[in-house]
Amino acid sequence: MRQKSLFFILLFTCFFIHSVFSQHVNFKPQDKTIFEEYVRQIQPLSTKSKELVLQKTAEFFLDTPYTAGTLDNNACEMLVINLREFDCVTFIETVMALANTAVSEDFSFDNFASQLQKIRYRNGALNGYESRLHYTSDWVYNNEEKKILSPITKRLGGVLEAKTIDFMSSHRAAYNALKTDDEMLKEIKIIENEINNRKGFYYLPKSEIESQAAQIPHMAMIAFTTSIKGLDTTHTGFAYKKNGKLTFIHASSAKNKVIIDEKTLSDYGNSQKSCTGIMVAPVR
Repeated sequence: MRQKSLFFILLFTCFFIHSVFSQHVNFKPQDKTIFEEYVRQIQPLSTKSKELVLQKTAEFFLDTPYTAGTLDNNACEMLVINLREFDCVTFIETVMALANTAVSEDFSFDNFASQLQKIRYRNGALNGYESRLHYTSDWVYNNEEKKILSPITKRLGGVLEAKTIDFMSSHRAAYNALKTDDEMLKEIKIIENEINNRKGFYYLPKSEIESQAAQIPHMAMIAFTTSIKGLDTTHTGFAYKKNGKLTFIHASSAKNKVIIDEKTLSDYGNSQKSCTGIMVAPVR
């Protein structure tokens, strides 16, 4: 009898956790269909190297449309799962979460959602708009703490950028969640202060990318740092090596879709006036 009661308690607890989690997840039926097709294609490769799984996952989404702002269309913060369209950040988050799902060999949609939440939110906890990792340098820092990323920018010869990070609070009108919400603005300022208390982040100057190309791992997360006041990065993707050429795969706003860029990583950085260099963080 005692064992039976314990079983029902555990069953109820699992159901309750699943129900609460599901209430905070936003997706469409097409997303599950795409996920199921992804699983069908990736499952035979799930025991291969993480690098190969990441590559095949990213390539799975080639030509998927670019759309900005897909995380900000809800009245309250939710875990948005959108496999139909990406911006540059949702692309890398989704690819990483799917790859982590594949190598775990738990191919459930719930596991994927859990993996995505862990990457996207501070310490993996969804607790309002402020819990989302909005700044890339903060995103990298927190995902290193969660043992999801292993940044190598400093080791590549990166230099310290000690600029003040406050773009969001300084441009509140650009963010729907901050326009009229003074309390949320305060929360974002607290996070910005935490970032600034770390005394900066490392980036590899764009003049050094070509000389370090051989040391940048295939499928490492790449973030392009910027000279724009108050901001750390403007774009993200994955390093991509093919036929001795280092470029990157990313959701491109210029091409309006996910592409393997025609430019080398170095040439792309040099073509962007505000770009100062890159952050490099292989996925564990």
